Amino acid sequence: MDRSELESRIIKDPSPVKAARELLANHYEADADAFRHGADVRALVHARAETVDNVLRLIWSRYSFSTSPDIALIAVGGYGRGELHPHSDIDLLILTREGMEPGWQDDLGAFITLLWDLKLDIGHSVRSIAESVQAATDDITILTNLLETRTIAGPDELRAALSERIYADDVSSDRDYFLAKQKEQQERHKKYGDTEYNLEPNVKGSPGALRDIQTIGWITKRHFGLQSLADLTRFSILTEEEHQILHKGETFLWRLRYGLQLLADRNENRLLFDHQRGLAEMLGFRDEGKRLGVELMMQEYYRTVLALAELADVILQYYDEAIIGSGSDDEIRPLNKRFQMRNLYIEAINNQVFAYAPYAIMEIFVLMAQHPEIKGIRAKTIRALRAHRHLIDDAFRADLAVTTLFMELLRTPHALDETLSAMKKYNVLGRYLPEFGQIIGQMQHDLFHIYTVDAHTMRVIRNMVRLSNSEARSEYPLASRLIHRLPKLETLFIAGLYHDVAKGRGGDHSELGAIDAEAFCKRHHLSERDTQLASWLVENHLLMSMTAQRKDISDPDIIQGFARSMPSQAHLDYLYILTVCDISATNPKLWNTWRASLLRQLYIETKRALRRGTDTPVDRQAWIKATQEEAREILRAQNISNEQIDRIWDTVDDDYFLQDSTVDLAWQTAAIIRHGDNPDPLVLIRDTRGGPTDGYSQIIIYMKDRVTLFAATTAVLEQLNLNIVDARINSTEAPYSISSYVVLDEQGQPLGIDPDRKERVRKRLIEELDDPEDYPDIIHRRTPRQLKHFAFPTEVTFSNDTVNQRTVMELITPDRPGLLARIGQVLLEHRVRLTNAKIATLGERVEDVFFITDEHGEPLSDPAVCQALQQALCKMLDDIR
Repeated sequence: MDRSELESRIIKDPSPVKAARELLANHYEADADAFRHGADVRALVHARAETVDNVLRLIWSRYSFSTSPDIALIAVGGYGRGELHPHSDIDLLILTREGMEPGWQDDLGAFITLLWDLKLDIGHSVRSIAESVQAATDDITILTNLLETRTIAGPDELRAALSERIYADDVSSDRDYFLAKQKEQQERHKKYGDTEYNLEPNVKGSPGALRDIQTIGWITKRHFGLQSLADLTRFSILTEEEHQILHKGETFLWRLRYGLQLLADRNENRLLFDHQRGLAEMLGFRDEGKRLGVELMMQEYYRTVLALAELADVILQYYDEAIIGSGSDDEIRPLNKRFQMRNLYIEAINNQVFAYAPYAIMEIFVLMAQHPEIKGIRAKTIRALRAHRHLIDDAFRADLAVTTLFMELLRTPHALDETLSAMKKYNVLGRYLPEFGQIIGQMQHDLFHIYTVDAHTMRVIRNMVRLSNSEARSEYPLASRLIHRLPKLETLFIAGLYHDVAKGRGGDHSELGAIDAEAFCKRHHLSERDTQLASWLVENHLLMSMTAQRKDISDPDIIQGFARSMPSQAHLDYLYILTVCDISATNPKLWNTWRASLLRQLYIETKRALRRGTDTPVDRQAWIKATQEEAREILRAQNISNEQIDRIWDTVDDDYFLQDSTVDLAWQTAAIIRHGDNPDPLVLIRDTRGGPTDGYSQIIIYMKDRVTLFAATTAVLEQLNLNIVDARINSTEAPYSISSYVVLDEQGQPLGIDPDRKERVRKRLIEELDDPEDYPDIIHRRTPRQLKHFAFPTEVTFSNDTVNQRTVMELITPDRPGLLARIGQVLLEHRVRLTNAKIATLGERVEDVFFITDEHGEPLSDPAVCQALQQALCKMLDDIR
């Protein structure tokens, strides 16, 4: 059926819904097909508004009020601008001259009901001109909607009369409207973490996104009476280049939003993982080498909103000066021959300063660092800076004045992260350090790296700066002490700036980054010693975290090997601080008390090894003997005899005395002795208290040894919503075993914050483990939405630890509920014993290390057994996605 016949039916049929729906659907499908084939998104957005206009106009004409001069159908808000994405809201105002007339009520009710039947996202209000003015006076959101209006049907004079009233100062003054929209924007940005970088950003509401562009438009309309942002160029408020940035950025965001709503088939503005890959494919982003198409799309998004955020700053600051600052006396304070402070904003005394003294491009940021009272850069100076950024070339980077200024910036005590972020925002940092410019907006499509590489780097620098402040002592006690011992903080900052700079290039980013760091140090005339240290830190920035999280650091041989890789105590201090700042800046959920305690333990033991000398390793048996003697003294003080102690200790292997403090060993031994011959499992739960390891719970289980123990225990703990971060099973020669689990609750807190819950956990473990042959069901909670989009095949590898006579099984797999219990079930089925486990969940990715033996306590020596175990684990874990 052609369009004219459908339009005729909408006017004449008793029930026009079917014809109207068909007309809308035809246009929707045609526009969607055109979009997929590369049509201009601006034309499509305006065309959809015109299509809906036409349908609404035809339906309006069916009613008697359509010929009245006292009522009109008005489009408001985004629809009022003539913009409609596939599933955008359609905001309507039924505007009357003085109010409802007799006979309109029923017809208007029928009109609204018919619109709802069309399944459009209609939002409507019915008001007279006076009522609309009052509503706008009372509510800034209504006022904003009424700044953008179009007449769809009825006399346009009603809309014109309303607009004249709306723009009057008695509704809202310029000053009040600007301050209200500024506050609204600040609150919206705060909702999104005040950052353009989110893994699942909102293309409408996030900082630098469409709402920021619309905010500029609303203030423009209210203050200047201009109807288009393009008109700003005529008034020298926007340069032509700035208008092009604005236009190009908005067009890209419109493409994202249009495609997103097609994929979601609803009014969706969030770039959820559910849609990112499909959207990248729809928009033509293809994989390039190791970079995924979705990563390239998101990098363009982040760079776009970063540029728009910079531009919004300039425009809104201009409005601030024009609207808020007009009529007031400026407070001016000279800083040097080139710069001054005006009302706490830095500005160039002469806008040509960057042309005749290019080093001033760097100098302005040094001055900001040295004067923390400066709020920002004035709009005209930002424009001058943008106009002269092309001067940042190889000659600029090699200029001694410039390199000296940059090193002065690194050495100035201040919030370095804020200054570097400002340099990044105004596209100075990425030009001065081209290697850093490559990672701006670069994301990794996973749940572990929740920030882009450049945003993560700025957070690392921020953490380093915070360590010098007293409030960091509680969160980072050891690092906040060590930071004051470092001979040169700038070396640490350089390592932080360069540790991830080579990501995305292919190859080992640590090695490539070390080369870049060395080149930076040489260009900035650092000594050979400082150059080698910075380069070494970048190359080895993952060494400490990998050792702590993936190796058994209770083993003296592991500590000795790690110590041998440290050239000096200073290297260890720098590396520890860099590691702490890096982990806590990667993902807020990653840094917890357990990881803190692992790193602290590794640092302390390595420091002891360095003092002892790496050529004189610790005697393993002497270590065990010293531990036993210390623990024995504690136990004898509790009137426990040597015979009672030996009855327990004679049944455990040597590893038992390497893993815990002497106080913990004494506590466990005393509890086991008191438990006596009680056939029920002994379950001990306590939180660590005092010192930097405070904040996690340790569960000790002493019971008859069975191969089902690990599977049963992990099933219970996961049923109880506890996160297992470490597990150790000490099989003994006697019928009993001692197993230890370190757990945190869903919020990363120890159980001690809820004593009743701790007791419930203890009783539940005793109840379930009483007969572990009949172990509890593995949980079957629904896999979280985000995890479903990061499936990858499970990897299992084996190696033998000949020193400790055990097999090391490394397992990498997607995270999901009940994972450890399923692994335990497979180990059980293959008669494999677990002696130790290192649990590491990195976003959607689990990287666990299991130390295992056969049922006789020997390493797995038969390759067929390993292959069968590997296949069983992969099948079990990959089939449950």
